[in-house]
Amino acid sequence: MFRTSLLAVALGGALLVTGCASGGGLHPAAGPADPAAYGVTRSLAGAPLSDAAFPQRDWWRVLGDPQLDALIDEALRGTPSLAAADARVRKAQAQAGLADAAREPTLGGSAQYAFAQLPEGLAGKEIGGKLMQNAVLMVKFDWPLDVWGGKRAEYEAALDQAHARQIEAQAARLTLAANVARSYVALAQAFETQGIARREQARSEHLLQLAQQRVDAGLDNRIGLRNTEGLIATAKAQASAAQQQIDALRNTLAALLGQGPDRGLAIERPQLLKASAPALPSTLPSELLGHRPDVVAARWRVEAAAQTIKSAKASFKPGIDLSGLAGLASSGFSDLFRSDALLGFGGPAISLPIFDGGRLRNNLAARDADYDLAVADYDATAVQALRDVVDALQAIHALDAQGASLQQAQTAGKAALELAQARYKAGLGTQLDVLSAQKPLLQIEQQLAGLRAQRYAAGINLNLALGGGIATDAPTPSASPDAAAN
Repeated sequence: MFRTSLLAVALGGALLVTGCASGGGLHPAAGPADPAAYGVTRSLAGAPLSDAAFPQRDWWRVLGDPQLDALIDEALRGTPSLAAADARVRKAQAQAGLADAAREPTLGGSAQYAFAQLPEGLAGKEIGGKLMQNAVLMVKFDWPLDVWGGKRAEYEAALDQAHARQIEAQAARLTLAANVARSYVALAQAFETQGIARREQARSEHLLQLAQQRVDAGLDNRIGLRNTEGLIATAKAQASAAQQQIDALRNTLAALLGQGPDRGLAIERPQLLKASAPALPSTLPSELLGHRPDVVAARWRVEAAAQTIKSAKASFKPGIDLSGLAGLASSGFSDLFRSDALLGFGGPAISLPIFDGGRLRNNLAARDADYDLAVADYDATAVQALRDVVDALQAIHALDAQGASLQQAQTAGKAALELAQARYKAGLGTQLDVLSAQKPLLQIEQQLAGLRAQRYAAGINLNLALGGGIATDAPTPSASPDAAAN
């Protein structure tokens, strides 16, 4: 008896050592990069910095258009894209709940009544040919003990994935608000373009009247008349194109609100204020990575992948399960509650894979690769986040410089127009001189309209790049999967 027990202990110890050693040599290839390693100092040189320069949650309100505020509020109350994002969050939370439930003991009950009749030629005369009945009431208990933390790691991984989905749902709201704002800015530009085209049409029509008078008086040929008619047709085409763009953008905004095209018809001409001056937080780049929803979500996926490695490593070790059943069984309901109808079975069980054809090692190798993929995605997202900030800031600086030059050109054009008007009133010039001086001013106005739209868009992009004021719950970086699991 002693030798048998000693052999069992020795065999159990050997199996334990074999199981724990079988995952050796497998590990992830990389870890997330340190934010300090990303160089942005020179690219952000000269940018105004502030300790509180991250955007407000309702950052679009600085544009000063109540209609835009109302449209974004309406969009954020619910659209199909947000409903899909929220559904993904609920699914991830349910999956985390399933992983948590797998760690808990289970208790179930069952009741059965059955009958059977075996042929006499098969079962003999004693029981063959007779109808047999049995009734069973049973309670079953099972508790897979999480000795090595594998099941908890699976739960933590599912929980991290749920956190990532929550952040993605917030990112969907940020993206939706930005898309509404961009479309609204484009709508404002389309209205401005249409207004300029109509003023050019009116200028050209006045010019046509003067040209016709000169032709009728024999002072000019019809070439100028035909050129002016071409200008009128071009202006009409530009106004028509602007109207088509207005209609399309209204449809776009209606779709972003989750409504039909009729909703877009109620959108009035935008009344945007001057774009705000850019400001950057003094804690770039480190704090940015905790404000950008896409970066935070990617970090949660890294943490989830690290937990799945722990779970995969735990599967190499012995599994311990407590199980049991108790109940009543008899040949019929009338005898079911007699003392001799009691049945029971239970106790601890230990299991350990010895030969599995490489299943566990390949599973661990796949989890390691998943971790490396999550790290690569996180690093790429962090790099893109910094690029977005620098791109938006550089665009703002360039557009502001262009705007200053165009403002100078507009000032000069207005001075030329005033001079032409003064000469006309003094009898030293003609209406043709006045109309000719108006043309470059209209061209400058058109350029300024496009520039304003680009400047608004760059400001929107900067707010988006800085995380849009969303308060994200960033994970605390854990130890490397290897260090944590060994």
